[in-house]
Amino acid sequence: MTPPAIELRGVGKRYWKIQERSLLRSLVPLGSPNRTELWAVRDLDLHVEAGETIGIVGRNGAGKSTLLRLLAGVTRPTIGTVVTRGRVAPLLSVGVGFHHEMTGRENIYVNGMLLGFSKSQIDALFSDIVEFAELGEFIDTPVKFYSSGMFMRLGFSVAIHVEPDILLVDEVLAVGDVGFRLRSFDRMRAMQRAGTTLVFVSHWLQAVQVLCPRVVCMHQGQIELDGTTEAAIARYHELLAHDVDEGGAAVRFVSRELVDAGGVPVGTVHQDDLLTYRLRLRFERSVESPQLLFWVYAEDGTLAYQMQTVIGDGWRSFAEGEEADVVTSFRPRFGGGGTFRIAMLVTNTDASVTMAHDHNGPSFFVAPRLGTVGIADLCATILVDGECRTNHPSLRFESMPSLLDGV
Repeated sequence: MTPPAIELRGVGKRYWKIQERSLLRSLVPLGSPNRTELWAVRDLDLHVEAGETIGIVGRNGAGKSTLLRLLAGVTRPTIGTVVTRGRVAPLLSVGVGFHHEMTGRENIYVNGMLLGFSKSQIDALFSDIVEFAELGEFIDTPVKFYSSGMFMRLGFSVAIHVEPDILLVDEVLAVGDVGFRLRSFDRMRAMQRAGTTLVFVSHWLQAVQVLCPRVVCMHQGQIELDGTTEAAIARYHELLAHDVDEGGAAVRFVSRELVDAGGVPVGTVHQDDLLTYRLRLRFERSVESPQLLFWVYAEDGTLAYQMQTVIGDGWRSFAEGEEADVVTSFRPRFGGGGTFRIAMLVTNTDASVTMAHDHNGPSFFVAPRLGTVGIADLCATILVDGECRTNHPSLRFESMPSLLDGV
């Protein structure tokens, strides 16, 4: 039986948080040290088989990067055992592993040798590394003058060309341009097919969904869920939801939930699903004809959708202490998919005064249609000699047979 490529047994990593000290205590350290324990990860048990791809998701501070540093051998566990089998190529963060005073050429050789390659082996790979990184005219420039994107391209190119048994990727592709991202994903998929073990950490959930059939969701330094991609992403979105905001002086948000047509809370949805966002408001003082604005934001903070009640409509009054249920139903038809977050604003009748702003509403992941990538779904269909060669024919084309007949 082939042993796992990665084994973690009871792993924990502890740091010490030093409390602020007075000048006197700094010069003359009297008494016990003024410090507290901080466990970045704790009680981690994880097995990853050789050739398996696993995604890691979680909120900031959940322990994802610490986990990858333990796997890369950059840091040692405080307790427990970490075992990796084979050559490990880590891409932990932009610029890590580079000597900033050295040129790109020199850093290629240093990194390659650290990964176990001889100079002659790196000589044979050098041209391919530079070509993939698209740094030909800058390869003899000290890397301290590189942009974050140039750092990332060089580090990724070195890592994939040394043919690692285990590739660790921690969010570094987020700084790359679209063209390089696509080439990187193509190369990682090729490495998957070749049997490379891949551990992929990212907040970009579309990439996680494309690459990873198995995903670990981390929370407060521990494994919250280890399972299918859809289940882990759903749990991640549940953890993203903060406690309900207290709101302003006039209105308070009592509860909120995002559910599907069956009333089940959701995290991962499809574009034709019927979703319902339910809010309960409590009026802390009497309010005349409040108006509501429903917003949906994309992962990068851009406004994806907005709808509002009728501004200036004097429809009814709410007394102090009264509560109201707000229900908004919609279908998440957001093109090529992605992560989205709901916000709700409560204003006075003419929208000139904000009485409450729930800007941390629930988030959800919209799965793109099979074969569709990008910020929009154009309902395109590719025909070859009149035969549909895409995963799904466009509904628009299906309703226009004469168009197909003319091809």
